[in-house]
Amino acid sequence: MGIYLNSGNDDFYEAIHSEIYIDKSMLIENTNKILKTKQKYVCISRPRRFGKSITADMLTAYYNKGCN
Repeated sequence: MGIYLNSGNDDFYEAIHSEIYIDKSMLIENTNKILKTKQKYVCISRPRRFGKSITADMLTAYYNKGCN
């Protein structure tokens, strides 16, 4: 079990139904590869306005227990 910092998927749902969304779902595959390893801590360092929040919302929606 992991620790969920941001529960829910409302932000992600809103984003994917807008015109600004860029599919980064391959990140889920890469994240799944490292979840149970010593490299499980991921730092997403990107410049401003490069989608860090939307990526975090996508991962939260994917790994959240309360989402379908």
